[in-house]
Amino acid sequence: MMQKQEPTRVLAAVSDLFFSVKLTEAAKRAGLALEFVKEPKELLEKAAAEQKPSLIIFDLNFEALQPLKLIGKLKGKAETKGISLIGYLSHVQAELKQQAQEAGCDMVLARSAFSQNLPLIFKRHSSSI
Repeated sequence: MMQKQEPTRVLAAVSDLFFSVKLTEAAKRAGLALEFVKEPKELLEKAAAEQKPSLIIFDLNFEALQPLKLIGKLKGKAETKGISLIGYLSHVQAELKQQAQEAGCDMVLARSAFSQNLPLIFKRHSSSI
């Protein structure tokens, strides 16, 4: 008897509601279980949960969440450092992009590019076990 595969989890630390809808639709199409997180503590707990997310998406302008600090924490812990982290920002924020990469963000994209590549990004993560 084959065990039913749990859908791959993705966490999103995103404040923009309009963008949340877009993420939700793309995740559904890719067969991913997408969860939104609004609190740093909640994000760290979910990232370290038994069924780890394969991907965490950060809106790098979601200041209340302190994304750079969180990225550093996730990459600094053995149990969460293997999770892919993707951040997006406004295309003019070169300095923030550099800071996010230095903090350990695996991929930093301009919001428009992230939005365009969303189906591809989710597809890539839906097959990773």
